[in-house]
Amino acid sequence: MTRCVTLITGASSGIGADLARVFAAEGHRLALVARRRERLDALADEIVAAGGTAPVVIPCDLTHPDAGDLIADALASAGVEVDHLVNNAGFGLLGRAVMLERTAQLDMIAVNVRALTDLSLRFSDSLIRHRGGLLNVASVAAYLPGPGMAVYYATKAYVLSFTEALHRELAGHGVRVTALCPGPVPTEFQDRAGFKPDAATTGLDITSARVARAGYDGLMRGKRVIVPGTGARLVPFLLRFVPHAPLLAVVDRLQRRR
Repeated sequence: MTRCVTLITGASSGIGADLARVFAAEGHRLALVARRRERLDALADEIVAAGGTAPVVIPCDLTHPDAGDLIADALASAGVEVDHLVNNAGFGLLGRAVMLERTAQLDMIAVNVRALTDLSLRFSDSLIRHRGGLLNVASVAAYLPGPGMAVYYATKAYVLSFTEALHRELAGHGVRVTALCPGPVPTEFQDRAGFKPDAATTGLDITSARVARAGYDGLMRGKRVIVPGTGARLVPFLLRFVPHAPLLAVVDRLQRRR
């Protein structure tokens, strides 16, 4: 019998690490992907110490065009197939798009969009065969334009749109597909992006552990979109009533204050 794994990208810290903990606690064997092997090894040891099965550890930089091939080869070498896929890896950068380094912004697209799309499509046959699940981590940023983080917001809009479409397309194959859209979460993501939480976002804050649990539970229930936290859930609702022109101005002012 083929052994199955839940493949989680960006698993070395933050939401990704907490997603790994939740899936492992629910009995899933894991394959962990991130750039930092030492972080992955430490997480794998933690999971084993808690009584879980030893994860497959795959150090990989998703900005590289051949990252999907590397991951697929590592899984084949381990003799496992993917029955659940969690595309969590992603990063953002604060600043005016025309002023930020172009290469760094293209790397953002490579991780947030290209790698997520590649893995979602690459392992779709396996997900269908095992009637598994796909969890793509988007953001409440997906619901609005983001001057001051223009490329990041755009990538998350793509993730939400793509995931909602796959939710419909794969439903008939017995595959659950969910977009997880958290608000601000205190993790290394914020440090890398270059901003700190302020009064305007504090009400949206939620811990990465709570986000991970909400994502897992939503996926298992077959939810199309999960927005964890009461404050964050208000964002998509309220945006229905706000025209884009004033919304752009408000977001722009908020980003400039960070």
